[in-house]
Amino acid sequence: MINFKIPLGKINSKNVPFWLSFIFVLVSFTLGLLLGGNISLQKGKEIIKGLGPNATSTSSGIVKDKDGDIPDYLKKDVDFNLFWDVWNIVKQEAYDKDLPDTQLFYGALSGIVASLDDPHSVFFTPDNTNDFNEELDGKFEGIGTEIGMRNNILTVIAPLDNSPALRAGLRPKDLILEIDGNKTDNMSLNKAVSLIRGQSGSEVVLTVYRDGFKEPKKISVIREAIKVKSLEFEFKNDNIAYIKIRQFNSETVPLFNDAVMEILKRPNIAGIILDMRYNPGGYLQSAIDVAGEWVDGDIVVREKVRDGEEIIHRSNKSAKLGKFKTVVLVNAGSASGSEIVAGALQDLDKAIILGTQTFGKGSVQKLINLKDGSSIKLTIAKWFTPSGNSIEGDGITPDIKVEITDDDYNTYKDPQLDKAISIITGQE
Repeated sequence: MINFKIPLGKINSKNVPFWLSFIFVLVSFTLGLLLGGNISLQKGKEIIKGLGPNATSTSSGIVKDKDGDIPDYLKKDVDFNLFWDVWNIVKQEAYDKDLPDTQLFYGALSGIVASLDDPHSVFFTPDNTNDFNEELDGKFEGIGTEIGMRNNILTVIAPLDNSPALRAGLRPKDLILEIDGNKTDNMSLNKAVSLIRGQSGSEVVLTVYRDGFKEPKKISVIREAIKVKSLEFEFKNDNIAYIKIRQFNSETVPLFNDAVMEILKRPNIAGIILDMRYNPGGYLQSAIDVAGEWVDGDIVVREKVRDGEEIIHRSNKSAKLGKFKTVVLVNAGSASGSEIVAGALQDLDKAIILGTQTFGKGSVQKLINLKDGSSIKLTIAKWFTPSGNSIEGDGITPDIKVEITDDDYNTYKDPQLDKAISIITGQE
């Protein structure tokens, strides 16, 4: 699942230096073929035959020597005809003689994006694009978890609340080593998603490693039709407003506005609990709008683009919730958009952040639709909290740390929510 979607423009290929696009296409195309049907650049370091014993392919898709330097032959002007030479050699001599041109073509395109060495930048085939849009809209069949690459290892970012993944025991930052016996080292994210998703009622077995495990553990998950409701709202103890935001999509702000109106109509509200645990993010503007109901015209997030320009995003809301005591719940599954909201409310002293360290995703992606139905999800900027802090890789440290143990999960206890209620009621 991918964290930000911004109105898109067209790609102008004239802006790409010819020699640079050649290197990206050539190297990524060649590596993409190593994956067979995966049509994506493999991760990790692998020796590329024909380049000598000291040349390796890094996950960035750039060939380096044993000292980590780019060889001289890649610094020179190159003949783009070499791309077609490789194409023809593969077509004529590869053992699989029935390779469709589309597989080779999409393998090359996927490798270009993968050469950025950015786990959040991905090339989507038309089918992948449809899957992505369905997921962002909250509709898909699978196990209900956000996955991504951390240190080139397939990692659970956030199981959705009440999802098959969460019920089966998956937790944020679990490392997925195998999917139905298929090893995930050197597996593309697209391939992993395609293996985990499947028809409702079918089973997928994940081999998982977690800090504290003596050895990897197999976890069986039964797939379901997943429909994610972006936001749920209720009153606890009759005077505490509880808002659960699972992701920031197109329905979040309308549902949030309805909740705000209900809160304002209710007398004697003691405070608000904003629960963003297991929220992997979503639309940037939705996150800004939600934070705006606590932040009166102040900076919500700072965005820095490739040329160094800083774009300031301020709230245009009237901060109708700013007068209420607020506790924000976060955990390791809180990423991207949820970290933007938590970071802004923490920096501006608008709320108490409670729970565990957040995931640490501080980048902005743009979805660029291509004419054949494929798309590129591309990192175009980094974001920073109002005070200028980056959370990339580190996450947000809660003001009050409260853990949830496996025993708590198994016995349906929620010490984080209990602590938030005690803070608002003054019984801490």
